[in-house]
Amino acid sequence: MKLEHRKQKVVPLQHFLYRLGVYGLFAMGLILFSVMVGMAGYHHFGNISWLDSFYMACMILTGMGPVVEMTTSSAKIFSSLFALYSGVTFRNIFR
Repeated sequence: MKLEHRKQKVVPLQHFLYRLGVYGLFAMGLILFSVMVGMAGYHHFGNISWLDSFYMACMILTGMGPVVEMTTSSAKIFSSLFALYSGVTFRNIFR
C-alpha cells in the first residue's frame, strides 16, 4: 500500500476517493470470499445448515468464537484451519 509520507502534500480529493474505493472493494471482496469459503466448509465438513454455516463463519471471522461444536475429525481440522486463516488475515492486514 503506497501512501504519501507525512511530509508530502496531501493528494487531491479525487485521487483520495479513488484510492478509498479501490481499498474498500478489496476489503469487501476479501470478506465475501472468506465468508463463502467458511460457509462451504462448515456446511460440507460440519454437516450443518447453510444458515448455521453462515453464522459460524461470521462468528469465527469476527473473533467471537465457535457457535456449533464440530464432532468429526475433518470438521475439527477445517474449523481449526479456518480460525488460523481468519486470525492471520483479518488481525494482521486490517490493523
